Amino acid sequence: MILLFAHGWGFDRSVWEPLASQLPEWEHAFDDRGYFGRPATPHVDGPCWAITHSLGTMRVLRDPPAGLVGVVAINGFSRFAVSEAGPGVPRRVIVRMLSAFQVDPARVLATFRAECGVDGDFPPIDATLLRQDLMVLRDGNATTPAVPMLSLEGARDHLLTEDTRAAQFPRADVRRLVHPGGGHLLPIEAPQWCAQAIRAALPA
Repeated sequence: MILLFAHGWGFDRSVWEPLASQLPEWEHAFDDRGYFGRPATPHVDGPCWAITHSLGTMRVLRDPPAGLVGVVAINGFSRFAVSEAGPGVPRRVIVRMLSAFQVDPARVLATFRAECGVDGDFPPIDATLLRQDLMVLRDGNATTPAVPMLSLEGARDHLLTEDTRAAQFPRADVRRLVHPGGGHLLPIEAPQWCAQAIRAALPA
């Protein structure tokens, strides 16, 4: 069994280091969208569980690997923006980010990362790709696949309110666990909690 890790908007594969180190019993593969350098799309040969964060969840759900047998969505969503389908992040917030991105993309990214709890410098960015994926956040939607699914959520997630989280993955058998003090960056904030939940969800 392989664990395929897919990160969210504004981050790269390094976001998984605290959590992946807690799960040594499985082989790991890391998707990297390429916001800060060369993208990486690993070829996964055989059954895999996708371990996804934020927008990484939507990306996997929209283009699942052939061997996908389960998903653990961490701070994840199948639809980000509010729409007729249900609650979500107000579209005006994303539109405002897109507008500011035209002027100073690095500042928009730095502000977003700081709001998630990550300060400090980051490498040169691919502003075109980041803007493209902001539009996916504004307009995108994904279907929940017919595989086992676990949603790990933060009660203090500033992006995904309780109503928004409840509207994700509209399937009765999707299991949900909520970290009472967790925000939008559970792979870094609570890697041991996430690892324990993943270990309990995956087949022995």
